[in-house]
Amino acid sequence: MKLKLTFLLVVFSLFVYSQNQSVSIQVDVTKDKGAMTPIWAWFGYDEPNYTYMKDGKKLLSEIAALSPVPVYVRAHNLMTSGDGTPALKWGSTDMYTEDKDGNPVYNWTIIDKIFDTYVERKMKPLAQIGFMPEALSSNPDPYKHDWAPGKDYKTIITGWAYPPKDYKKWAELIFQWVKHSVDRYGKTEVESWYWELWNEPNGDYLMAADRVEEYCKMYDYASDAVKRAMPTARMGGPHTHGGGARFVRAFIEHCLRGNNLTTGKVGAPLDFVGFHAKGSPKVVNGVVRMSMSSQLRNINDNFAVIASFPEMKNIQVIIGESDPEGCAACGMATNPENAYRNGTMYSSYSAASIAREYDLADFYGINLIGAVNWSFEFENQPWFAGFRDLATNGVDKPVLNVFRMLGMMAGNRVEVTGDLAYDFKAIRDSSVRGKRTDINALASKDKSSVTVLVWNYHDDDIIDSGSPVELKIKGLQSKKATLSHYRIDSQHSNSNEVWKKMGSPQNPTNDQIAILEKAGKLEMVHHPEKIKVSNGEVYIKMQLPRQAVSLVKLTY
Repeated sequence: MKLKLTFLLVVFSLFVYSQNQSVSIQVDVTKDKGAMTPIWAWFGYDEPNYTYMKDGKKLLSEIAALSPVPVYVRAHNLMTSGDGTPALKWGSTDMYTEDKDGNPVYNWTIIDKIFDTYVERKMKPLAQIGFMPEALSSNPDPYKHDWAPGKDYKTIITGWAYPPKDYKKWAELIFQWVKHSVDRYGKTEVESWYWELWNEPNGDYLMAADRVEEYCKMYDYASDAVKRAMPTARMGGPHTHGGGARFVRAFIEHCLRGNNLTTGKVGAPLDFVGFHAKGSPKVVNGVVRMSMSSQLRNINDNFAVIASFPEMKNIQVIIGESDPEGCAACGMATNPENAYRNGTMYSSYSAASIAREYDLADFYGINLIGAVNWSFEFENQPWFAGFRDLATNGVDKPVLNVFRMLGMMAGNRVEVTGDLAYDFKAIRDSSVRGKRTDINALASKDKSSVTVLVWNYHDDDIIDSGSPVELKIKGLQSKKATLSHYRIDSQHSNSNEVWKKMGSPQNPTNDQIAILEKAGKLEMVHHPEKIKVSNGEVYIKMQLPRQAVSLVKLTY
């Protein structure tokens, strides 16, 4: 009882503070911070066979449409054996089997359906060389897992997670896959892709006595096969999970100075470095509490390792999975800490964390080109089941609208200052746990517009009316502009709130689905309006609810 009373007093104090505290934010469009690289235009998921299903195609079309640049897509299980029937954390293409005499049999039917779906939408694969086909696994039995939410996560680790029993056959498979891709899509198209080896080899996804040694051997064979098939292909790794900075260091050392077990030469080709970064939510006194600091520390530690190698200066870096936590297929029924996923908490977290990824890249001088949001959609699952997805049963969730907002930002990032409680270092070190929420902005400018993404985030998933925000934009080279203001909150761009008001139907009618689909789109707070620019400055006032996100766009 005492703990509950204390918690209620904390909530009340936060509410009162947010009601009364006005926050001032200044944007100076004359001060460039660097390119507005679309690091957000990267998405990924475990279940590749969802790609060409009805809702999968629909969502991919929406993702492609929201981005002004080609979107990159990363998927697991592109080499896994099976008939293409999906399950949670499972997929297959059956690209490799053997005949009765042990001769290779290649089958590109399913992988072509997957990559055709991307290429038709001008999307680009971040093509993952994984996982191990059953006929090549050094420990194939059992092979297919039967994991479901609530089961021990390690039950997913079966024969697909083992190194090849025959490295030459495995390398030849990779060579043939890349060669087939060039034949089917053309050299120019495949040159725009990225090829990567495996996923999270510093954990159970790679079952080996010495994971660093085994992975480096696999990388030697895989990178050689890719480059033999197309010398201009882009190849990288190691896509370690959080806490893998030591593994990343050892891998880079190998690529720079190690003995290549395939060629006998020194080193291995490395066109980009990839790693993963995750947060760690939990439930505290009945409220979901996020941990953005966990994710930012993962990024910080790996950036520090990469920056410590002079040879890695300007190398492309991809955060291969960049998320609030680790299991997209674990819904809130079995993992109540994942309740943040349906509402605006996921939206505000995404806006605030992506902005800090830019800051960390600037701080370490890292050429960050992508941060993969590991969320897609799950077929034939309950409505708003709390999976980490962008849409549920074909209806867009609030978080997808953050990416629609980011898709409207272009040109160069510009300076943001003001009465800001947190910078990237404060969140990296301590997360957002104080009385003040993280009200901040990411701003960009091109020749004819200025866009400002503003969020009100806190690690505790509590909703209130938020704070008044005074946004000052200066340095404008125009006497008038058109103001458009988009919002994600309980009243705007929020299909989940509309669904709950319907009574949370699990079998909504066609009319209800149409209403939900409309509610899932990005909404404006009001119609666009013409405004005057005085001495190059514009003042915009708003009330920004907690866990809400706004995009203010000026065009002139």
